[in-house]
Amino acid sequence: MTTSDLSDKLLQLLVSITGTDEVRTNLDLALYDYDVLDSMKTVELMVAVEQELGVTVSPAEFEREMWQTPRKIIADIERRLEK
Repeated sequence: MTTSDLSDKLLQLLVSITGTDEVRTNLDLALYDYDVLDSMKTVELMVAVEQELGVTVSPAEFEREMWQTPRKIIADIERRLEK
């Protein structure tokens, strides 16, 4: 999967879970500061990432700071795929 494909897929998942297209148009949107993501939606996103991309993000290894923006989520999942 190319970086572009991965980004597109993750942004689609984010739009679906958050209900806003702004996550696609503003990659530096502060997701938690603006209540776009909360704890329940974060868990939904973790499950969706595992189902759609095969990347497991367990709550024990989750760092909210690493998922503060759409750009950071994409970077974190890319890093996990490289392992």
